[in-house]
Amino acid sequence: MTDEPKAKPPAAGPPDKDVGWLKYGLITAAVFLAWQIVQPPFVDRLPPSAALRLAPSSPSVLRRAAEIEQAAERSENAAALANEALVRAPFDARALRVRGLADAALGFPERADQLLTLAGNWSLRDDPAHAWLVEQRLRVGNYGSSFAHADTLVRRRSDVRPQIFNLFTTAAANDPRALPALAQLLALRPPWRDEYFSSLYDRPEGSAILLALAMSLEKTDGPLQPYELERLYSTWAVESRLPAIQFLRQRINRPSGSLALQNGDFSTAAEAQVLPFGWRMGVAPGLNVEMVEDDIRQSDPAVRIDYDGYGGGMPLQQLILLKAGDYSLSWEQRYEVRPRDPRLAWTLTCFETGDRLFARTLVSQEQSEVWEASSAVFTIPTSGCTAQWLRLAPRAGDSQSNTVVWFDRVKITPVAGQTTTAANRQDAQGFD
Repeated sequence: MTDEPKAKPPAAGPPDKDVGWLKYGLITAAVFLAWQIVQPPFVDRLPPSAALRLAPSSPSVLRRAAEIEQAAERSENAAALANEALVRAPFDARALRVRGLADAALGFPERADQLLTLAGNWSLRDDPAHAWLVEQRLRVGNYGSSFAHADTLVRRRSDVRPQIFNLFTTAAANDPRALPALAQLLALRPPWRDEYFSSLYDRPEGSAILLALAMSLEKTDGPLQPYELERLYSTWAVESRLPAIQFLRQRINRPSGSLALQNGDFSTAAEAQVLPFGWRMGVAPGLNVEMVEDDIRQSDPAVRIDYDGYGGGMPLQQLILLKAGDYSLSWEQRYEVRPRDPRLAWTLTCFETGDRLFARTLVSQEQSEVWEASSAVFTIPTSGCTAQWLRLAPRAGDSQSNTVVWFDRVKITPVAGQTTTAANRQDAQGFD
């Protein structure tokens, strides 16, 4: 029996060349993709000249080179590089800004204005574009547009606010056309409004601008808030600028000039008042003052004063503007805790001279928990007393004498004839 010969395996043929080329292509593609991924951050860290050699068609590299050329005042080079960047990235606001600045330097202001306006509209964060537009619009007297671009700067960068605020103030002080544009911008209540107002208090021309802005803003949807107007009035009061206070109050009627005394019924919340025209309530050891609803006359707010008769502090005070003449001060009061000596008195003092015109010490009532009406008369002199302080003042003693008293319906009304009595004058002189 003979053995069958075994079949031999087929001989290996030549390697498949297509597979080799496929592997090579995949490796090349992988390297290319990897380079594309790492190229931008790598190239951005290189000097522009080296970056241009590695990535001559990169929009970001071209734009960086253009910015450097523009900073070096090589405007023609900057314009050419910016053009190349815009060809590859037409909506690159920074490249557009470089081209606009280059055109401005090369003597094409109209084209520069168009390009930089477009760049500013594309990017509210492009500070150089907005800075150029601020200056350019000022030169042609377009304050509305200039201030609008300045607004984009001060909203983002607190470090440039002093310079921008100085620009606002200088323009408003020197050109009447600037003030309406500034008022229109402030009427929008930008986040920097309070800071700008604060800057005006430190400028010699600030009071005049504050006065003009207060009147202009009153006609807009963004008038001065009570706290802003309170700061203005109070600052001017400290500086004895009474004519400015009177003028502004008459023009804007805030608070209303129809009443000699503000909030005499204590119906307006303390935070809504415009001091010093309104009740400033004192806070001190042994003294507590609050506006609350009367617990006897329902739905009728009044002021409740708890005073130990020993400490200091001014329970109530308000600045008033009375012309020369005779007046009557009237009020209602009731005691929650009736003392032998209330140690409180209504006083009226001239703002300018400090002379006391009137003082009326409270007296203890026969009955507590009962509202009683009281009144007194006084005279405002013909000169030297254009503003007055009305106060409910303490008369501190050597020992405690607790008083809890309510006040309501405080009024000042003019009276005819010479009604001031000798008793009133004596009371004013004897008050301590």
